[in-house]
Amino acid sequence: MTDIITRDMGIMETIQKFPDVVGVFVAHGLGCIGCAMANFETIEQGAMAHGMDIDALMKDLNESAAEMGSKKE
Repeated sequence: MTDIITRDMGIMETIQKFPDVVGVFVAHGLGCIGCAMANFETIEQGAMAHGMDIDALMKDLNESAAEMGSKKE
């Protein structure tokens, strides 16, 4: 399966495309979705800045995005 969301995508870009992933970011400890840096950082940069497990975050983001896509079909 190809990832829908990649590490190099912007945080806000990802949220705009897949609004349901906000909960995933928050659950992983990235609760500052509204902060200014979220407009400029990639997912990987944000995860690194907050000491997150990037692999676990990416897995959960992609699962959430896939579920969102299947609901639209």
